[in-house]
Amino acid sequence: MLEIKFSHKISDIDKNLWNQLSPTDNPFLRYEFLHALEESGSASAQSGWQPIHLQLQDNGITIAIMPLYLKNHSYGEYVFDWAWADAYQQHGLKYYPKLVCAIPFSPVMGPRLLTQQDPAPLLATIRAQIPVLCEKLGANSFHLLFPTEYEKNHLAQPKLMLRKGCQYQWFNQDYKSFEHFLSYFTSRKRKNVKKERQKVIEQGISHIQLSGHEISHQQIEQFYDFYRMTYLKRGREAYLNKDFFFKLQETMPDNLLLVIAMQGERPVASALSFKDSDTLYGRYWGCFDEYDSLHFETCYYQGIDYCIQNNLKRFDSGAQGEHKIQRGFQPIATWSSHYVKEVGFNQAIKNFIAEETAMVDEQMIELSKFLPFKANE
Repeated sequence: MLEIKFSHKISDIDKNLWNQLSPTDNPFLRYEFLHALEESGSASAQSGWQPIHLQLQDNGITIAIMPLYLKNHSYGEYVFDWAWADAYQQHGLKYYPKLVCAIPFSPVMGPRLLTQQDPAPLLATIRAQIPVLCEKLGANSFHLLFPTEYEKNHLAQPKLMLRKGCQYQWFNQDYKSFEHFLSYFTSRKRKNVKKERQKVIEQGISHIQLSGHEISHQQIEQFYDFYRMTYLKRGREAYLNKDFFFKLQETMPDNLLLVIAMQGERPVASALSFKDSDTLYGRYWGCFDEYDSLHFETCYYQGIDYCIQNNLKRFDSGAQGEHKIQRGFQPIATWSSHYVKEVGFNQAIKNFIAEETAMVDEQMIELSKFLPFKANE
């Protein structure tokens, strides 16, 4: 008999159990990452991310876990439903709170059900229970963000609406060097990339790459100052606090890659990425002053360099950014699933998703034409 249990903080769940159930070494699914979010206060009831992690138990033994949050806003999700919330408000209805199965502040695809068993029947159990879970937890909707293709297919049902998005990722075709990678570009696009990299050198800027215990406490502190500035320039505070990054450095250093841009002896920018056995995940960046082409070099070209040197197969550069296309990042589909309790809004949201999907499909086809590779010439 399968039963569902909820935990209001990740520390109530055994760390080894959580990590052992994960079917992948994706760093965002690790207990340490989510624990750092909660312990630092970055993902908490106060920040609008109330943990309510779901455990699926068989005779009292946990066989699957789903990271789950009760939310009263839509910040930090990267699947935008503000228009839905506005429509509810206009009709005198409450859109929040909502249940969200996601990795906070991380638009990274990966399993959302952690289990070592066949996930299909477990997903079916959860799918059938979603309306009940919303009722029990006082939520008006349920949202599953950035699942795997397998999970997306097994959660499909009339009441759980499927939404399509687009991201940009780089794939390693057994490149031997950055020059080898560029050799597949058209002549004009290859020259553009080389010019951008040369501009950084001409400004007296070089880069160092650090991972694991090579990264010092002082360098994390400097990185955070840069990272926070990217938000302050836009008039708001950063989602993540300094304590979060210190906890990552302490508990999962081998999953971190810190790229520091140096002008002489002075750090001028940095980018913090994550890595697992086959993928680099570009995540956080910051600088105080603006330098020509420095963002492209620090966040993208250095990452591609690292992937080639370390035989990583993929570089997930995160959400948004059509400018990534001409630098060799390909548009790929992402997914999310949505259940809304308010029956009157089901058809309106379905219509919205259908129109949006057609636009995403058209956009992906159009963007693919601008890839820099010779076959697209």
